[in-house]
Amino acid sequence: MNKLFFVGAFTASLALPSFSFAHGGTYRGPGDTTPPSGGGGGGGGGPTTPGPAGPGAPGPSGPSTPGAVTPGAPAGGPGPAKPKTGGTDTGPDLTVWQFWWGFNKEPYLNLKSHLGGAVQTGSDEYYLGRGESQQAKDTLRVSEEKIRSVIVPMLLDGLDPKKENSNDVQSSCMIALAKIGDAKSEDGKSLLGEAIKKHGYLTSGSQELSETAAVSLGILANRDNIDLLSAVLNNDQAKLRALDVQQNGNVTTRTRAFAAYGLGLIGCKASNDDRKAIVATLRAVLDGEGKTMAQRDIQVACITSIGLTPLDISPDDNTVDEVKKIKAPESVQSRQDQLRYLISYFGDSSNNYLIRAHVPTALGRLLGSGDVPQDFAFRKVATGMLMESLSKDSKDQDAIQQSCALALGVIGDCDEDETDKAIRATLMQVKEDLTDQQTRNFALIALAQAAGRPGTGTGDPIYGVNAKDKKENARTFLLNEISRGKSNAKPWSGLALGVLERSLLDAKAGQSADALMAMGATLEASKAPEDVGAFAIACGISKNRGAKDALLKHLGAVSDVEARGYTAIGLGLMDEQSAIAPIQEIVKKSKYSPDLLKSTAIALGLLGDKQLVNDLVDMLKSSTGLASQAAISSALGFIGDSRSVEPLIDMMKNQEVSALARAFAAVALGIIADKEPFPWNSKIGVNSNYRANTPSLTDQKGGILDIL
Repeated sequence: MNKLFFVGAFTASLALPSFSFAHGGTYRGPGDTTPPSGGGGGGGGGPTTPGPAGPGAPGPSGPSTPGAVTPGAPAGGPGPAKPKTGGTDTGPDLTVWQFWWGFNKEPYLNLKSHLGGAVQTGSDEYYLGRGESQQAKDTLRVSEEKIRSVIVPMLLDGLDPKKENSNDVQSSCMIALAKIGDAKSEDGKSLLGEAIKKHGYLTSGSQELSETAAVSLGILANRDNIDLLSAVLNNDQAKLRALDVQQNGNVTTRTRAFAAYGLGLIGCKASNDDRKAIVATLRAVLDGEGKTMAQRDIQVACITSIGLTPLDISPDDNTVDEVKKIKAPESVQSRQDQLRYLISYFGDSSNNYLIRAHVPTALGRLLGSGDVPQDFAFRKVATGMLMESLSKDSKDQDAIQQSCALALGVIGDCDEDETDKAIRATLMQVKEDLTDQQTRNFALIALAQAAGRPGTGTGDPIYGVNAKDKKENARTFLLNEISRGKSNAKPWSGLALGVLERSLLDAKAGQSADALMAMGATLEASKAPEDVGAFAIACGISKNRGAKDALLKHLGAVSDVEARGYTAIGLGLMDEQSAIAPIQEIVKKSKYSPDLLKSTAIALGLLGDKQLVNDLVDMLKSSTGLASQAAISSALGFIGDSRSVEPLIDMMKNQEVSALARAFAAVALGIIADKEPFPWNSKIGVNSNYRANTPSLTDQKGGILDIL
């Protein structure tokens, strides 16, 4: 079960014995790492041999898709998690900021907006305030005609077992076709859906193929697949036979979890009636066998997907009890019913706390969407429950408190409503009341998100950054944390300040010159790679042009691969055109440094460099190493230029290159032709608590968040 996951060059420093892969791979930023499964702490295993392998740990690095580690390559960020032995955690420091950036960067990078067609950073799928539309620099996206006449047929051939026998290529083609969107046959049926059923991928003896098939149907977002995924989730063999699914045995637990995530992905875009059916299916599993399952994968997937499937708000339902009195409704027919169910589930201590830790995330998504009125009764009740979990006297586990902090950042805003003032005060108080470093770090980001979102309720819409009382001013709080806070919180405080100022910029609410100056000055003075990277990203996302000289200086002087990659991305995010030439030089010299190549390529894509694609194509033609081919193909995919299509098609056709290299080309084609502005799994990853991890979410076996 060889999966297409590129662990990243940092594994070289850990002396890992072999390469690790996962279907579709992942890109988290300069030096990919992924948290081990487990609750809020370390633990989990690191990649061993090619086979079910998965993320290392979140962090920096380029696209981690099919790929491998180049022996002797420079180390990047924190390495893959290692197993605990004798009670000692030898894994990476999971509290580093790179993990958060890895799961939340997509709306900031917004790469497709640089090719053609404006993309809102604050669309209905994301939570970056009210959004800013950027004018496209060039119309370089591949045409629909080329997608349907050239790319789709190539990928369909790669899906056919009679023409392609590599699991890597088949799974990559499935994901790529799903991202492109439904192509119908002459009889009106989905070409991908029919191929998945015909070839028996859903019940394949290959775990990689079966779980990829399940999530592909979700990415496709076709309502016709709701019954099919429901049957997979329930392991309903009779129903699967009735739906003409070729049978190869029972559906595994892991594939069932992927089917649950698939239902949530469909639910993001489905009609209200279809959403009701999806939520009913998910709830039935949670209330049934979900109560006795030893593993947490299916339950976590079901709760996550309920949060991705918002039902309509009932205008006639304004009754809400105290939290402790809220009971699960007999049936879920409205947003209010969803919230009652989740609050009841969260309050039931008989449910595993590592499953309950995903409820706040779901609540945040259901309450943080743009259709929730400011005076919505459940908003006050739910946030009160989340704030209570973060109180000094709370007995809740770390994983739950981490999720509560993140959820408050999604729900809260910056006005003078009592609920919103209480949210911001709670998040500022976390550092005094709680000892868990991760909860403290998440609270900084959450505070920035809430304070960067102008409110529509009582008083000043941005009171939280205008308040003269320093105890109520979120910006003042973050500035103090940068200058006087503990050293391990400094990069998080800087990143949070960047998030705050970017959100206010998007909302046209005005940025603070003092805050921008403080970020730039701290960046210039930073020596540690950890700080350089964090403040480079902070200055980039806040479009802090005053920091350009400091960034350019670090780009040329910093030797750490990860920090250099983040510096390049920071320059790309702020659209500093003078950085194009020096970054081009780095790209040309980074052929054998995959992480740095991918990061700098992303930066040039952000800067609209027209020459980059031609250079990468030339590099791809002359490259022979798998790691280099993987890095270059990924970069071509992320940039998304139509000129990338032909060399990638040629690579897929070339039987002389490895199956992994051809799979990487398929992944890149899927990214180029993606129907959505952001990667599909960003819906799950953004604002998620990756510390309450499960194997099917992100781990050494290539979870949902590890697939490109």
